[in-house]
Amino acid sequence: MSVKELAHYAQIKGLNLIGTGDFTHPEWMEELKNTLTVVPETQLYRPVSLFESQVYFMVTSEVCTIFEFKEKTKKIHHVILTPSFEIAEQITDRLSKYGDMQSDGRPTLDMSAAELVEEVLNTSQQNVVFPAHAWTPWFSLFGAFSGFDRVEDCYQDRSRDIFALETGLSSDPPMNWRLSALDRVALVSNSDAHSPWPWRIGREANVFELEEVSYSEVIDAIREKDPKRFLFTIETNPAYGKYHWTGHRNCSFSVPPSEAIKLGNRCPVCKRKLTEGVEQRVEKLADRPSGFRPEAVIDYKHLLPLHEIIAATLGIDSLSSPTVWKIFNSLVSKFGNEFTVLLQPSLEALSTVVEPRIAEAIIRVREDRVKVEPGYDGIYGKLVFTEETREDEDAKSGQTGLERFI
Repeated sequence: MSVKELAHYAQIKGLNLIGTGDFTHPEWMEELKNTLTVVPETQLYRPVSLFESQVYFMVTSEVCTIFEFKEKTKKIHHVILTPSFEIAEQITDRLSKYGDMQSDGRPTLDMSAAELVEEVLNTSQQNVVFPAHAWTPWFSLFGAFSGFDRVEDCYQDRSRDIFALETGLSSDPPMNWRLSALDRVALVSNSDAHSPWPWRIGREANVFELEEVSYSEVIDAIREKDPKRFLFTIETNPAYGKYHWTGHRNCSFSVPPSEAIKLGNRCPVCKRKLTEGVEQRVEKLADRPSGFRPEAVIDYKHLLPLHEIIAATLGIDSLSSPTVWKIFNSLVSKFGNEFTVLLQPSLEALSTVVEPRIAEAIIRVREDRVKVEPGYDGIYGKLVFTEETREDEDAKSGQTGLERFI
């Protein structure tokens, strides 16, 4: 996807700040330099051909470090934020000693997490490093297969420089609040969109209210966990994530933590080891009960991409279906952008544009009155509904004709 396309779809989503991604890759960096121009006094960028666009770009990337810790191999993904192309190129030059920057947009580096932080922050103290999708089974800080039990074990003497953590699609703030050790860090949510599908952009996001939009204001709001500036995060229902439950995709088998423990984390079909899900991993490390909420935390909202809601309601498998796009475009045309559709119009207003069952589904997602068939072992969770559950819901509410998601 080109820079112009990224800006276009970000605007349709309702985003006004998006990460460039992959600044360490020379070819992508060259395109960024040719198509983006800095906005004075902000350390952010806008497309050259769309300078009146309200979409800003922050220079960002994701890298993987692989290193040994106590005779075990650790594989961790990290997000890097930086205020300029010039500093980004200096970071790339430093990191090129540890891996091939041209092989992948998310390069693999032969260095420890602490060494990464040291190299990046020695380039500029304005740079930021934090763990990406911190709970996924592979390539993450708390990953069940190659991660750690503590932030301090991963980042060692540079742990003090880690002030944020990306929750990832398979976890949300309430799951992270169960670990008292994470009270000191800000929980951030990003779309982690490594595909060309536009509905992946902004599926998770951070919502700010700033006096001025700038790199330093965004970073400071996160660092300070300032609820007046950092209002809330937008999260998918964590069950939607690809690794929420424990399971084995080859056998189409998945279970919640309690059942996985009873099975000894072995697949009853093939007897191989199950891929431990995020919910089980959180349960293992948590020192607080489910439902615990610390004081003065940044709030959150559960949402799902509008494409997903439309497709699930109509029983359409393909999110790129012309039918889904037609309905999506009609809603965005009426209300301005996707986030506005998801967060603001009443049921009555939505029903003037789409059929009642789609309008009702949007309201249910907004009010967090949906359940999702949990994802597992690399398979996304999904919204499903049945006639039986719809009738049960109608009986309780005294209403008829509304979709009931399970």
